[in-house]
Amino acid sequence: MDKTAIRNAATIIVLRRDADQTRVLMGQRGAQAAFMPNKFVFPGGAVDAQDHHINLAHPIADPCATRLTFESDPALARALTVAAIRELWEETGLILGAQGAWSDAPQADWVDFAQRGYVPDARALKFVFRAITPPGRPRRFDARFFMIDAADLASDLDDFSQASDELSHLTWIPLSEVRNFDLPFITEVVLAEVARHGDPSQPPATVPFYKNDDEENLFLQLHGRPMPD
Repeated sequence: MDKTAIRNAATIIVLRRDADQTRVLMGQRGAQAAFMPNKFVFPGGAVDAQDHHINLAHPIADPCATRLTFESDPALARALTVAAIRELWEETGLILGAQGAWSDAPQADWVDFAQRGYVPDARALKFVFRAITPPGRPRRFDARFFMIDAADLASDLDDFSQASDELSHLTWIPLSEVRNFDLPFITEVVLAEVARHGDPSQPPATVPFYKNDDEENLFLQLHGRPMPD
């Protein structure tokens, strides 16, 4: 695999709203990780080939669905939402799904998910940010960030027993305290946007696109106009 290639990726921001505060789910990457070692991050990862072939109980709704097609293959939109749900399941053990039976045998990453009686469901996902890793990094991703309300999850919010070991210290961090942790720059930018929007049950009015390529670095809205200073 060409490690310099830009890979499509999906990241999921889970907000838990209690009576007096909002908390975000984060975990810490390992010290030996090639990409962002030791950093606290949201669950997420690269789109896999199988993500294109997984059926959803329901797709992501507009306007998010349409925004995902901007400067992107429209056929990729479903795979991105599937990847977000899969990565959440793999890295935290939490289920974003609807009760139901699979129409065919689930692939390896989904066996335990299916055995619990769920089909992945993208209705709750809100597309909130897109960012391409700048040149010169050991890994580069074209990452789409999705936000959900933790109330839409189908599993115990404090049960991480099914999580893989890719992220450690999985925890719900108050938004007011999260910047005290060791965060990647782009995570800080996304958190500021999430805090500004505030409501994980509604899509934002606009979706910023932090576009880095070999020719130029731009901070755009998805309709292509530069963001105001």
